[in-house]
Parts: sequence; C-alpha cells; structure tokens
Amino acid sequence: MSSVTRWDPFRELDDLQHRFSTLFGRVPMKKEGEKRESLTVAEWAPVVDIVEDDQNYTIKAEIPGVKKEDIKVGVQDDVLTVSGHRHYEKEEKDKKFHRIERSYGSFARSFTLPEDSDGEKVSAEFKDGLLKVLLPKTARVKPKQVEVKVG
Repeated sequence: MSSVTRWDPFRELDDLQHRFSTLFGRVPMKKEGEKRESLTVAEWAPVVDIVEDDQNYTIKAEIPGVKKEDIKVGVQDDVLTVSGHRHYEKEEKDKKFHRIERSYGSFARSFTLPEDSDGEKVSAEFKDGLLKVLLPKTARVKPKQVEVKVG
C-alpha cells in the first residue's frame, strides 16, 4: 500500500536554500516565529561545538578578533541566540592589503534548547577568542505509574 504525500514547494525551496548555504559556508538560524532553524543572512558565523554531559550542555563558539562587549547571548522562546559583530580593520595610508580572507560584520547563531535544559540558568564565559555557553540540565521527571484496580 502506498501513501499520498502532499507536495510543498516551499519545503523544497528551504531545502535548496539550506544546501546552497552549506556550500557557501553560511549556517542555519531560526526564523522569527518558528522553532526550527533556517538560513541566516549574516556575512559570517562562528563555528561551534556542542557537548553534553550528565549535568550540562556546553556550546563552544570560536569568535577570534571580537571584543567581549560586541558579543550577546540570550534566550527567548526556548531558543538560545549568540550574536555579535567583528569590526573591519581600516586600511591605513602607508599599508596595502594584498589579501583579505577573514570575514567581518554581524553574525548570529541560534539553537533550539533541548527539553531537559534550563534556559533561565544559562551562563557564558569569553576568553582567548572562545565563547563557552553553559546550559544546565533540569531534573527529569519520571513518569508516574498508576495501579489499575479491578473492582
């Protein structure tokens, strides 16, 4: 038996956009009003590692050349957002730039919080170009078993 699948052209466009963004080095980000991630329009975005242990989720983002004051970390509607700005170095009169490969401008990365995380207790630390965001886990509620009596 076969099932009927409804064709959604926008889903295919999102898929195509995601493939192109990956090809050009851009990263997915949450669209406004959605809980899923989609394409960001930032010029660049830091790479991240996400690690989980028994007590926490840790997000490590490489953000070299950015000042602490230019980085923002926030949680809203179960989405953690790391954003900021890397300022362009001005060309000086006595210097010529032969190659500029580093990216400049604003960036933003968004991550949907896991169900067992506590967004109220998020903390962040920035040192030597590495941002560490610590997201504590909440105590898991065990399912309650109810005995069924036959009467």
